[in-house]
Amino acid sequence: MKRYILYLLAWCCISTLSAQTLNQAKKMFDNGEYEKAKTAFAKFIRQSPNNAEYNYYYGASLYETGELDKSLSHLEKSAKRNYIGAFRYLGKAYADLYRFDEAVENYETHIEWLNEKNRDTEQAEAELSELRKKTRMFKSVEKVAVIDSFVIAKNKFLEAYKISTTSGKVQWNDNGNGTIYENEMGNKRILSEMKDSLMQLYTQERLLDGWGEKLAIESLNEECNVNFPFLMGDGTTLYYASDGEGTLGGYDIFVTRYDSEDNTYLRPSNIGMPFNSNANDYLYAVDELNNLGWFVTDRNQPTDTVCVYVFVPNESKQTYNYEATDPQIIKDAATLHSIQTTWTDEEQVRDARQRLAALKYGGKEEVKKADFHFVIDDSATYSHWSDFRSKEAQNVYRQLIQKEKDLNQLQSNLNKKREEYIHENGLGKKKLEPSILDLEKRVPQLMEEVEKLTNEVRRLEIAKLRR
Repeated sequence: MKRYILYLLAWCCISTLSAQTLNQAKKMFDNGEYEKAKTAFAKFIRQSPNNAEYNYYYGASLYETGELDKSLSHLEKSAKRNYIGAFRYLGKAYADLYRFDEAVENYETHIEWLNEKNRDTEQAEAELSELRKKTRMFKSVEKVAVIDSFVIAKNKFLEAYKISTTSGKVQWNDNGNGTIYENEMGNKRILSEMKDSLMQLYTQERLLDGWGEKLAIESLNEECNVNFPFLMGDGTTLYYASDGEGTLGGYDIFVTRYDSEDNTYLRPSNIGMPFNSNANDYLYAVDELNNLGWFVTDRNQPTDTVCVYVFVPNESKQTYNYEATDPQIIKDAATLHSIQTTWTDEEQVRDARQRLAALKYGGKEEVKKADFHFVIDDSATYSHWSDFRSKEAQNVYRQLIQKEKDLNQLQSNLNKKREEYIHENGLGKKKLEPSILDLEKRVPQLMEEVEKLTNEVRRLEIAKLRR
């Protein structure tokens, strides 16, 4: 009897100690001490491999310490036993693996369990909303030919940007924590600079005695870092990077347009995948003369190292057909798993790589193929930017090119909607009608704008030639 009592007391002590240790391990996790929590829960897993709670905390700790693949089996095991937190972390893990439909499903299950337990769902709802944005991006991955990539030190990535002078120039700011874009004429620049511990964007105009006052771009600056600007040749289209709302993770690349009537920039939009990822992606720059683009990312790179991708810009956005394409192909395209998988047009890639080689190894810009064909009058057809004698006409022509791209995109969307309309039933047709009518109204308006700009280019250039 005495021996039994001693055994019982010992067992109670061990159980109490175990409970205390478990609570301590949970506290480590809650305090963000994930490495310590991982070590602690690894011991519990060995004791009870199928315990839902242990698998959740161990799997979540693995996820937080960057062991994504290893975390999956434990989170999945915990979720099968309906442990609430497991669905949330499993959703996070699936999202990082670009398995977005599964990620959304797990988040929805997580919220259902929270509602059933009368727990707060605000954070989970917000995370699900962001996840759905990522899902939409994944379902509209842009088809783009990425022709080359360079792994380079983070503080030297600008060396990989071989941009012709007609597209302006990009350089580091004074502190080396952001960049400055200066236009071709050297009279305007957009730069990033630190303000109140955040990177923000500013404009400057050149005066007779140097650069004028830095003016904050209030419509783009927000309570986040805004950096790495690049202004297209039309003088209105601006690409930049932000780590604020609407990003996939870290810095994402956004695009906006300058509204000259309101003297402000329009609401920016995320340019999506493959340019953006869960990592930092920034400095989208395009050399319109050579039809080449660059952007930089630290996805899948060691600390202080980045990868610079060179691509062929599309005249209008082309996306993969999500429903008809193998999911693995879309994932590979979205993540740029292998740039060779983006080479669907061998001639396009070959010509682009030749242009890049010419830029890298001292080739002359003039040997490039014709940039465009624009009829000035019966006696003059321009093929290169250098053909223009009027800078004003050249700038208007850049605007014309952008308008033509917008028109092509609208016409493409209209044709797509009309095709969908043919194959839809009554309800489907009714849903499509407003957007079709809107596009049918906007297309002729844009055609009229294109015609006006075309005539303006000719008028300005001819006036210059006759002087």
